[in-house]
Amino acid sequence: MNVLLPIRILLFYLLLSFTAFAWCLVSLVFAPFMSFRTRYRFVVQTWCRSAVWLAQTIVGLRYEVSGAENIPEKPCVILSKHQSTWETFFLSAYFEPLSQVLKRELLNVPFFGWAIRLLKPIAIDRENPKEALRQVAKQGLERLEQGAWVLIFPEGTRVPVGQVGKFSRSGAALAVNAKLPILPVAHNAGTFWPKSGWGKRPGTIQVVIGPAMHAESEGPRAAAELNQRAEDWINGTVADLERKV
Repeated sequence: MNVLLPIRILLFYLLLSFTAFAWCLVSLVFAPFMSFRTRYRFVVQTWCRSAVWLAQTIVGLRYEVSGAENIPEKPCVILSKHQSTWETFFLSAYFEPLSQVLKRELLNVPFFGWAIRLLKPIAIDRENPKEALRQVAKQGLERLEQGAWVLIFPEGTRVPVGQVGKFSRSGAALAVNAKLPILPVAHNAGTFWPKSGWGKRPGTIQVVIGPAMHAESEGPRAAAELNQRAEDWINGTVADLERKV
């Protein structure tokens, strides 16, 4: 089985690339004529579910979700640990419709970026953090009012297993301003799908959805306190998951 793993990984990437290209072409033709929710289901959910399915079927990357009962009925701000590409696929398929905070450069990728533009992402310039904070606050509130979940990876980039990045307060500030909770998500996807390289290893990714966290007051101090609670819960839960592997 291990001897065949590199071949299976290569096959996975070939199929992933082919389906991404094909689905982007189809989406660019049909998606502009759909409502936002229908467009999201057609463009994102369908393909992201296929990506998760390919990873499971070909590479053996299964997953288990706990804490689904903690998901509020009304969309809110999702803060998630970021270790790999897998959780981007999974969370985009699991919550809908969803607007993700991402780096602006991704919108310029041929076909893929063009399709992403149709989905109301919050595309920020990481070289201008102050403007990025204002953009997340403004556009994030608009997306929430439109009934979309807002996904933020507060560390800003993928962080290798065993390491912790600095948590941005943008998600917590958005939640406080919108008077909505934060939904924290922890997982150990990086153990099986590392940040760097093409290597993968079969196993079961654990995804834990924590209790919704509400701010105890208003203003910057409330956002800082809420962000710290979310950071402590996410990092503590991830550490527990990694110790069990």
